[in-house]
Amino acid sequence: MKPRNPELRSVLAESIATFVQYKRALNRKYRAEALALNLFDRYLCKQHILEWSEIDGILIDGFLASRPRTRPRSYNHLRGVLSHFFDWAVLQRLIEHNPVTSRVRRTTSQRIPYLFDLPTAQHLLDVARALPDNSKAVQRALVYETIFALLYGLGLRVGEAARLAIGDVDFARNTLLIRESKFGKSRILPFGPQLAKRLHRYIEERHVDVNNPDLPLFSFTKRGCIHEGTISQTFHILVQKMQLRIPPGVSPPRAHDLRHSFATGTLLRWYREGVDPNQRLIHLSTFLGHCDPASTVVYLSITEELLRHADKRFHEFALTGVRP
Repeated sequence: MKPRNPELRSVLAESIATFVQYKRALNRKYRAEALALNLFDRYLCKQHILEWSEIDGILIDGFLASRPRTRPRSYNHLRGVLSHFFDWAVLQRLIEHNPVTSRVRRTTSQRIPYLFDLPTAQHLLDVARALPDNSKAVQRALVYETIFALLYGLGLRVGEAARLAIGDVDFARNTLLIRESKFGKSRILPFGPQLAKRLHRYIEERHVDVNNPDLPLFSFTKRGCIHEGTISQTFHILVQKMQLRIPPGVSPPRAHDLRHSFATGTLLRWYREGVDPNQRLIHLSTFLGHCDPASTVVYLSITEELLRHADKRFHEFALTGVRP
């Protein structure tokens, strides 16, 4: 179901529309943020606000209170959307100062992702391979085994794998074309011989029409590609069958953790091979489709083995003064 997008009616209507258009011109989808601003627009109408000068910290706090957020992250996102809008309004000289005066809420705990090592990822594929068919999904096992192999082997987002078309697979160069994903960016990802073998087997056993490049690569119907929510639901079903041991403090696995696992596994492999991560992080950032390395760092979970390698590098540098 698509989110509601009511017509803007408040005194800020034109400015909000311009601001959202500005953000989307920067290749941002800005869907959730636009919805939040629509909610604020409706609140202003209910409060009969007719002038910019009537908008102050008390009004903003009233709006935030009217949209209760139990999680600090959700509250901070809503507050942040308003703050960014009014920062822009100040620059446009629409208002003298930002009326958002409330403080961000402290995030007391952060989700620690479950990291799949190679044996656990292989176990996931083995369990996927045992999935039975049903009346609405033929060859479920082959489809989901291939999808989860791509998520783990290339660090794809779930939606990126779901939206792949047949023409996005280039066996001549062994590459995948990821079209206009997050931030409106497209990128080409190389894959190795093992993934090439999997994709070849998938296309042969599914009798994929390679002469129709616009057809979805993963689909059970004629309506379009498989939904990313269906992929996540199937992942959770498989994880329950795996009976994994979840370390203390670590969140239960979700499909996006395969992307975290790819990023952290890549960093660990660099340490093992003696590669300086500082010189290669920009490469990983580009591969994952991030705008800058700061976004990639979020995906790098600190493990005990990573700490050992980092500690070793530091001691070598301290003794010799030369970066290993």
